[in-house]
Amino acid sequence: MNVLFATSEAVPLAKTGGLADVAGALPKALHERGLDVRIIMPKYEEIPEVYLPEFKFVAAFQVTFGWRKQYCGLLTAVIDGVVYYVIDNEYYFKRRGLYGYDDDAERFVFFCYAVMEAARYMDFKPHVVHGHDWQTGLIPFLLRTRYAFDPAWAYVKSVFTIHNLKYQGLFGIDLMKELTGAGDEMFVAESLEFHGAASCMKGGLVYSDRLTTVSESYASEIQTAYYGEGLEELLRYRSGDLTGIVNGIDEESFDPMNDSALHTPYRSSLSRKRKNKVALQLELGLPESADTPLIGIVSRLVEQKGFDLIAATLDELLQEDMQLVVLGSGEWRYEELFRAAARRYPDKAVFWHGYSDRMARRIYAGSDLYAMPSKFEPCGLSQLIALRYRSVPIVRETGGLRDTVQAYNEYTGEGNGFSFANYNAHDFLYTAKKALALYRQEEVWKRIVDNGARLDYSWGSSAKAYANLYAQLLTERKENEPWPVIL
Repeated sequence: MNVLFATSEAVPLAKTGGLADVAGALPKALHERGLDVRIIMPKYEEIPEVYLPEFKFVAAFQVTFGWRKQYCGLLTAVIDGVVYYVIDNEYYFKRRGLYGYDDDAERFVFFCYAVMEAARYMDFKPHVVHGHDWQTGLIPFLLRTRYAFDPAWAYVKSVFTIHNLKYQGLFGIDLMKELTGAGDEMFVAESLEFHGAASCMKGGLVYSDRLTTVSESYASEIQTAYYGEGLEELLRYRSGDLTGIVNGIDEESFDPMNDSALHTPYRSSLSRKRKNKVALQLELGLPESADTPLIGIVSRLVEQKGFDLIAATLDELLQEDMQLVVLGSGEWRYEELFRAAARRYPDKAVFWHGYSDRMARRIYAGSDLYAMPSKFEPCGLSQLIALRYRSVPIVRETGGLRDTVQAYNEYTGEGNGFSFANYNAHDFLYTAKKALALYRQEEVWKRIVDNGARLDYSWGSSAKAYANLYAQLLTERKENEPWPVIL
């Protein structure tokens, strides 16, 4: 089976968040199941120099969208055993950063059209095109309309994955009419229109054959008004086509036994893990103590991640015998929150502004607890990495956090972390204090860590679920079935 992954980012070429981790790791896991999965994405300036010589020229062609006609180059390389195609247009993609430009609408409309045109030049015929988030949302729309009877796309089915419903690619209707060349009939509530704007996300939600999102709980949550971002009615209508499949992590990339960033390699030995804590304390200027519980956070500092709860309770939490290390950047108010805490409690709190892969790994390895009290969390990878590094998560029961972290039960001895249900600062504080208290009970703590170590966080089961989804989708196609054109 041939699957073309269309994504705006993928490791190791370009990354801003968890989408890149998924888009880079899932194809490798699907390859192990015998699928030929290839990735197509923009050729950003961000792509590391080390990979550029690997790419070979495939073709150059013109992409027509709206009244525009733009150059497009198609290049390909095999990286970590996966075939990558990149869409080359320096006007749109030779810039610092992946997103956040005033012409993002034009950039990613071009990308969607370029993907459709690139299929003519590949030595690869996809059975399924799998798009990810709003940047690829117009691909299913184009597959059902402009390219409905195009031989390059004959009988191709589409899957669209929602990684975060909050980011929908909303732009002015007049602008999107100009960019796509579509008429008024496409910008109605049943198609791309959304509260007076045009939604790229709706292109995927309305026109894809199947929808997925990145955890079972999030698939249910987004059908409610609280989490649905105004799209809950559409998602309920398509609930029969919507599947939640929890993400995994690349266990080879996140392996505390073979991680060069760590001071001491370990698997499940708490004594060896705590040597990494002492090394982290020494590097960051904290008092060195293997016995002092350390809470780690590696995150974008945004409201979604629950930092309002931490802000309301941080001073009280830091009265406990504990330490806190935070790595991240984002909203100024949260950056300043942790800067101020580090100034007030220099022996207890450290804030590392920005991002460092090396420091992130050292925090996962050096922390005893990992705080992630998200307001909403489609899946989350950080709690999975934390568990892999035997750091016990403290989470709110939402989305993928609920699906992957089970609260420790003192009566049965089951559970791999600590959780609370209501988005409430006192509930977070109570749960964090309970975790700190149980850390002092060595046998209990070892049991919690061992519970987490026994679970499978790899891509294996997730890849199996995606492979089954693709196979089911293809069996539903009738022989010589044409695509309908929606006018």
